[in-house]
Amino acid sequence: MPHRAPGLPGGPTIADIARAAEVSTATVSHALNGTGRLGEGTRRRVREVAAGLGYAAPGRGARRGPRTRALGLAVTTYEGFAWNFVEVAYYSRWLTAATAAAHARGYALTTLPAERGAEPLWHTLAVDGMLLLDSPAGDPVLRALRARGLPVVFDGRPVDPRPGDVWVDNDHTAATREVLGHLAAAGARRIALHCGYGRDFYSGAVTAAYERWCAERGRPPLLIPFDPADTAGHAFDSAFAAPPGVRPDAVHAVYDPGGRQVLAAAARHGLRIPDALLLVCASEDPDYGEGQPAVTTVTLNPGRSAESAVSALVTLVESGQAESPGQLTVPASLRVRASSRRPDMY
Repeated sequence: MPHRAPGLPGGPTIADIARAAEVSTATVSHALNGTGRLGEGTRRRVREVAAGLGYAAPGRGARRGPRTRALGLAVTTYEGFAWNFVEVAYYSRWLTAATAAAHARGYALTTLPAERGAEPLWHTLAVDGMLLLDSPAGDPVLRALRARGLPVVFDGRPVDPRPGDVWVDNDHTAATREVLGHLAAAGARRIALHCGYGRDFYSGAVTAAYERWCAERGRPPLLIPFDPADTAGHAFDSAFAAPPGVRPDAVHAVYDPGGRQVLAAAARHGLRIPDALLLVCASEDPDYGEGQPAVTTVTLNPGRSAESAVSALVTLVESGQAESPGQLTVPASLRVRASSRRPDMY
């Protein structure tokens, strides 16, 4: 009898994979088992097709009890794009806290570089479970992990969660409304949102909350696209060059580098902060609190998120089921500084 994916009625067979990959069933068997004299390109393509079809080889279903005493961690939000996420304060703090939490429970933690996201590594990685950060829509890594039946806990709500999935996240709607309410109370009438990079849930949730807030007040939304390479903040040039009344008088930057991009663009256009422009940035970078002006930040509390995620994953690995499926909510908080307070508010 051909092997079918455990727990998936009518799941894909080796013959199905062979047809989809246009190879023989023997080639599929060799590719999935790491045997035979196959070219690396063929082996990789077969494994990717198998993962895409949701195939799980016998013995790779969910299991009880740890085997390797190791957990894996991957940031997959940009789907294999080579970038150093450890340079971002949020991920750096998350990784530090996750490592400590894993070690406290007797597990090693393996962190994968971002560019490995599209490789067949995920079919053979020797870990008991995975921590997946900012998984986007159509995440190939998630597809491969699900095909293996490996326990997964997410940081950030998965775009298409399944029953039994566990994720740790903030209430992004509440946090966004708190930021916008704070800026409005400081006198802002034309608030821009610096956002829209990536297909993870966070970006979409913040954008949707912002658009609803604007609609409730009859204000047109102003979305400024974020680009991590835009260090000079040129995305703001047309908006900042507009006349008063049309020009934004406040910006909420939802990514860590965004605040620095706003500061660079504002300086180029002669807009003093906070006199002519208010600024809030979602970031864990302490440098924002030490500049002139000090920048108001939203902290997503990555340390608490990491500890919750590791605890949930260890429970899932050791018991075979989640203690509390669904979202584990970690509160975000607003750290108000000079960049979002008019001089007459002091």
